[in-house]
Amino acid sequence: MLQHDVVVVGAGLAGQRAALAAAKAGRDVALVSKLHPLRSHSGAAQGGINAAIGKEDSVETHIYDTVKGSDYLGDQDAIEFFCQQAGPTVIEMEHFGTIFSRGEDGSLARRAFGGAGFPRTIYAADRTGLALLQGIYEHLATETIRMYDEWFLLSIIVRDGRAQGITLFDRKTSKIEGIAAKAVIIATGPFGRMYGRTTNAHSCTGDGVAVAYRAGANLKDMEFVQFHPTALLESSILITEGARGEGGILKNAQGERFMTRYAPHVLDLASRDVVSRAIVTEVKEGRGFPGGYVHLELMHLGKEKIESRLQEICDFSRTYAGIDPVTQPIPVSPAQHYMMGGIGTNMMGETNIPGLYAAGEAACVSLHGANRLGGNSLLETLVFGKQAGLAAAEYATKAGDAMLQPGDLDREAARFQALWNRKDGESPWAIRAELQQTMDKLVGIFRAPEELFDALRAVRRLQERYRNVRVQDQSTTYNIDLSDALEVGNLVDLAEVIVVGAIARTESRGAHTRVDFPTRDDQNWMKHTIARRTPGGPELSYAPVAFTRFEPKERVY
Repeated sequence: MLQHDVVVVGAGLAGQRAALAAAKAGRDVALVSKLHPLRSHSGAAQGGINAAIGKEDSVETHIYDTVKGSDYLGDQDAIEFFCQQAGPTVIEMEHFGTIFSRGEDGSLARRAFGGAGFPRTIYAADRTGLALLQGIYEHLATETIRMYDEWFLLSIIVRDGRAQGITLFDRKTSKIEGIAAKAVIIATGPFGRMYGRTTNAHSCTGDGVAVAYRAGANLKDMEFVQFHPTALLESSILITEGARGEGGILKNAQGERFMTRYAPHVLDLASRDVVSRAIVTEVKEGRGFPGGYVHLELMHLGKEKIESRLQEICDFSRTYAGIDPVTQPIPVSPAQHYMMGGIGTNMMGETNIPGLYAAGEAACVSLHGANRLGGNSLLETLVFGKQAGLAAAEYATKAGDAMLQPGDLDREAARFQALWNRKDGESPWAIRAELQQTMDKLVGIFRAPEELFDALRAVRRLQERYRNVRVQDQSTTYNIDLSDALEVGNLVDLAEVIVVGAIARTESRGAHTRVDFPTRDDQNWMKHTIARRTPGGPELSYAPVAFTRFEPKERVY
């Protein structure tokens, strides 16, 4: 059985930054990922990373924009710390080797993003996440960190009131393994694949979040699901907000710049929840194109600007839609993009389980509240990934030795054997498809009570069916059928938490829009939703929002 001081699960930006911080603090660190680290979903982030470095901008304005963008549900102490760390974090990443785009004077180039008072989104063309990921991955080589690529998380072992390590299987061999660790950091990213129309990669199945939930970790604010307004029609490939930041314009089938109706001051650069609702409203009221979409026009920007600053968008549009954005509008509609909710943590990444930490999109520090601003997610992975790594390293210096027991592995081995031995049962692909159809249809941008209750009944039926899931492929080398079966179980459990939270929150706030409660209700709902797993399903409780200086007011763009 393997042993390390700190084990980090997930090797995207949050996981790599956490591992680097813990290693620099002198701990023996392992980094576990079901993918090669450079294939992590962090590399799909296009538009940029926020930092108030411009002469006309300020940290104070970044704080206010983030609080407002969260629809006042973000914890303001966390937001203040986050925004204060933005400038130093960007500089650090440049020192790690990230090549950012530059202005004519040689300074870091910045573009406008939705919900921001100033252009503060620093970028590397439209491949910012990949540029950051490559820079930090190369810097990992300066430390001694044990890498376990292609290993899949199965469980977190909690014993004697603390996390003791994890169990996994090696995808190369399907062998069950255990890693004892004094501290465990979950950084496995999002779980958007419960939706059919999503910008998330196929691997984004919330493995760490679901496993932590089963281990007793609290989940926070799971009802808040962000839809990105501009995903490529049919394929759902992300069309970065940077396209609108560079001057792109949304138009309906009548040729109208329809955002004048919804955000007259900032138009196409309103926050994502506002723009997504606007597009859906245009379509519902008959002003969209047949098939339910609108156009994103870039043509007026000129060939040189489009092809130099939006290289990936050009490639995606030409390859996957047969559209040349230099001469043609891009057909777009909203798609699930980001989860504001996750494993509940404080600013140091600590959960309610001693020795268990979380960072990145898998965590909910409650930085984003009810709606995330574009450009804040890449920054979050680095700022709070580092904090989780430092806190875990400190905990590991004081904690006693961690121990796994033979029974920990035996339980997982028995589960695997049951999957392989089952000749008749449910296909994981069929369950996944029905889950995605349910979430797309019933738990979308606009939420109706009867649809949410239908969704809850459907998800719970899928949970029952999942108990009889089978694996047809009997191979032990890179068994994708086995991985899919495990991922679907994680998605179904997390979908239940989202739906239960959405039913309970009888207001509209940020990305959560109830058609029967269309306004924000600060008197009753200025609070975080906390979900704890019980045999009967998620048990909800609530926690206060941290305020420092900004009192809630009407959110207008």
